[in-house]
Amino acid sequence: MRFRGVLFDAGETLVHPVPSFPELFSAVVQQAGQRRSPEQVVTASREVFDRFSQAAHDQELWTTSPERSARFWKGVYRRMLAVLALPADDGLPDQLYATFTDLDNYALFDDVLPALDALQPSGATLGVVSNFEAWLEDLLERLGVAARFPVLVISGQVGIEKPDQRIYRIALDLAGIRPQDAAYVGDNPEFDVTPTSAMGMTPILIDRRTRFPDHEGVRITDLRDLPAALEAAS
Repeated sequence: MRFRGVLFDAGETLVHPVPSFPELFSAVVQQAGQRRSPEQVVTASREVFDRFSQAAHDQELWTTSPERSARFWKGVYRRMLAVLALPADDGLPDQLYATFTDLDNYALFDDVLPALDALQPSGATLGVVSNFEAWLEDLLERLGVAARFPVLVISGQVGIEKPDQRIYRIALDLAGIRPQDAAYVGDNPEFDVTPTSAMGMTPILIDRRTRFPDHEGVRITDLRDLPAALEAAS
């Protein structure tokens, strides 16, 4: 494999809420005396992608302080609750924010460790470049994989968010590799594919939920397929 470095997004690439974002959201709503199915939450969760895009377009940083994070996410939850025809003035946004910032409510995807194990013999430097609050570092430690990623660039720590190319350059400089020698794996074309491709990196879309079946670039649905995808792209 020609790649000297393989960098990963975090949320929905390496880690996820347990049992899943829709199921956990639905459970919080139910605890508040309301009933909405995970399937209904999936429909409402399109607001999350839309809000990410809006923030990037407006150059609105949302991970760089606890206050920004709380304001951003509570706004997202209010929009989702509106789609679900649920009240947003009874403390539900606060409950949801507390739930989704609790480290106990996160896990690695089942395909992460097998993929990392398979990449180890290649000698490639592994890293994480993620739009995430600073507590991602503690989460990766808790999940037992922090040591797997000698390069860790978290927007909540460096004050730069994807798709700003500077956040990727920080990671490349830390790894001591050129863009053309690096692959980047993430789940969002706007944040993970377009900017890295423009820099000369090789982007790989992880599309577990079949959101982007017509993606024209390298696309996988399971991280266990990553080593083969990297070999094919070499």
